[in-house]
Amino acid sequence: MNKIWIIIQREFLVRVKKKSFILLTILMPFLIVGIVALPVWLSTLKSGDVTRVAVIDTDGSYQSLFTENEDDIVFTSFVAAEPDIQLQVRQLLDKDDDVVMYCQGSIADGSVTLYSDGEVPKAVERYATKHLTQALRKARLAEFNADDVERITSIVNEEYSVRTVRLDKGGGETESSSDIASFVGLMLSLLIYMFILSYGGMVMQGVSEEKTNRIMEIMVSSVKPFQLMMGKIIGVALVGLFQCFIWIVLVSVLFTVAGTLFGISGAMPDTSAMAAGMNLPAEAASNAPMADVMKILQGMNLVQMVVLFIFYFIGGYLLYASLFAAIGASINEQADSQQFMMPIILLFVFALYAGMFSIENPDGPLAFWCSLIPLTSPVVMMVRLPFDVPLWQIALSLLLLYGTSLLIVWLSAKIYRVGILMYGKKPSFKEMIKWIRYN
Repeated sequence: MNKIWIIIQREFLVRVKKKSFILLTILMPFLIVGIVALPVWLSTLKSGDVTRVAVIDTDGSYQSLFTENEDDIVFTSFVAAEPDIQLQVRQLLDKDDDVVMYCQGSIADGSVTLYSDGEVPKAVERYATKHLTQALRKARLAEFNADDVERITSIVNEEYSVRTVRLDKGGGETESSSDIASFVGLMLSLLIYMFILSYGGMVMQGVSEEKTNRIMEIMVSSVKPFQLMMGKIIGVALVGLFQCFIWIVLVSVLFTVAGTLFGISGAMPDTSAMAAGMNLPAEAASNAPMADVMKILQGMNLVQMVVLFIFYFIGGYLLYASLFAAIGASINEQADSQQFMMPIILLFVFALYAGMFSIENPDGPLAFWCSLIPLTSPVVMMVRLPFDVPLWQIALSLLLLYGTSLLIVWLSAKIYRVGILMYGKKPSFKEMIKWIRYN
């Protein structure tokens, strides 16, 4: 045990003293905060550029729709249509206008086309679509000879707001949101995916380098291969936990400072594109006040989620890091690792996709079974944790994960003890199975 502790100390100190580790540990929180906070801050700034829009109105009924100018959109003129529309559009664009809106026919039966020398600005397209949609609804309702079209239109556009509440066994109520829970679960899943893959790969790289440099031959003369492997795995794990702790502290401080300096703590950014890319419900794209979000987060069992995150990280890391250590000990060059790494990477990517597709149904068959299977449970269970997974499922999942991890560690140690002293021959899966059978 004393030898394992010496190896752990060596692995930890050697890695944390590297300039690359220090720079990454310090700069990564700034990068994370920059990626999140900078777009939010920039979205609050106005560019000062104005898009000039000329309207060609063939019916005379469109001018009332576009009389109000926004900060970055100005309607410069309303002109009647001439016989040669293309020539008329060209003349307006060559003058000072950026966009020409050609309104043909009535609002109910006509069409609107936007012309520009380049891509039509999204803000203009969105503005025109919004006002034309409202006008079309009024026109359609007017066909029914309704008395109060304005009021009917406002009623049609009104949306119902459903309040969701989490009720505990004692009768207490806390605000809840399945969209925020899905987002939190997905973030935890991505974090554990990145940590296990990056730190597990660090183990393989370290073992491979020491074998290539023949340092391994000296080390195994005084340390058992199993002690050497476990020392490396635990040492790198402590490096990862230490780095994560620093990141959490720095990111929290930087977000607080950024929110104070740039005034971005009042509202969440517009996440419509993010929600669509992550297959989240459309409701997740709405802007939510930060106070409401914080209230919902406080209603979650964050302590339990953090504790389970650590347990699943340790279990998943032991499983995959031991596999990576066995691969690193078996290969002679980094290029030889591809044939062994590819199946593991594909399996881990499948776990990530299973977690993403389990967001909509965190209690469905895919989420349930993948959160129990040890090779996928560290990633998929993170998605389910914000939705109050039954305790027996968590216990069974952890039991299977740690049981399988110990088995994989034992098998990897048998491969490791033979592979670290094997040179000159490219190993195969068949060869590695023989190594496991050696006594």
